[in-house]
Amino acid sequence: MKILGVSLGTKNGNNDTMCRVALEEAQKMGAEIEFIHLFDWDIQTCSGCVACSRGLVTGKGMICTRKDDFAALYEKMVEADGLLFVDPIYESGASGLFHIITDRMGPGHDTGLLFGANMQMKEAGKEGLPDRLFQQKACSFVGIGGSDWAVRVETDHAMLAMSPGWKVIDNDFFSWSKDVIMQDDKVERMKEIGRNLVEAAQQIIEDNANCHEFPIAELTEKSYWKGKEGACPHCQGNAFYIYPGTTTAECELCGLQGTLKIKDGAFKLEFDPATEWHAHDTISGKKAHGDDIFENEGRLMNLYKDPEFKARKAHYTAVCEPTPSPSKNN
Repeated sequence: MKILGVSLGTKNGNNDTMCRVALEEAQKMGAEIEFIHLFDWDIQTCSGCVACSRGLVTGKGMICTRKDDFAALYEKMVEADGLLFVDPIYESGASGLFHIITDRMGPGHDTGLLFGANMQMKEAGKEGLPDRLFQQKACSFVGIGGSDWAVRVETDHAMLAMSPGWKVIDNDFFSWSKDVIMQDDKVERMKEIGRNLVEAAQQIIEDNANCHEFPIAELTEKSYWKGKEGACPHCQGNAFYIYPGTTTAECELCGLQGTLKIKDGAFKLEFDPATEWHAHDTISGKKAHGDDIFENEGRLMNLYKDPEFKARKAHYTAVCEPTPSPSKNN
């Protein structure tokens, strides 16, 4: 078993240290460990060129126009059985670098799109995508902040696991943590997160071994969660969008809609069980999302040939030129 720890903080800072705390605990349990300080790697922003989604739609497989280290990072993540991301909290949310890797994970690595591309490739007589791209994986996230501005980070972090459909085991954050290495309770929590990750990864390895075809809906929808119970009973999320003027709440993570009710002294999302198939982290929901993208990409590719579309693009392109970069033009 291999556990990969990824730190997105300063070199040998709190994030690196706490990531190593969890990795040491995983190593004690017999896991092989690897550590990446992500600022040492060349990870560029997503350009929005949609080559990844179009490559899958047209049966060409995964394509990315960025020539950096992300493909190598993705391979490291796929090879590992468990993943731990430790990330500094910026303005209550995830760091910019974390958002970049979340953007790069989707849609080209989204299970829904991969599922559709896999079927399309097989129907065309091709080999199809490797099973390892569909196998479940254990993920844990920790945010480390220097003040009480922290609560948004939980949802930001879980979004990374959404595209590949990987299983979130723990999703925690530490406030007031400039001296976190001296706060014994938080050090012990990191050790627990390391142990939980190894235990969940082992269970997922066994469950993956019993699957003869991927993706398997039963495995995709199985929960391995070891953290505190969240307000959303489906994904354990705690962030909701309240539609203005209504009592309708939508989980910002899994997308299920319902009403927030107080049960046993805590808020819980009540939703129609008949809608759970459409949750963003289920294979049925991801397949529906993938089908939507396939349809929309195909429609857009045809639209490029339309004279009216070309005329509108030309008109608005001519309105103004972008201001050039001061640094790139000196």
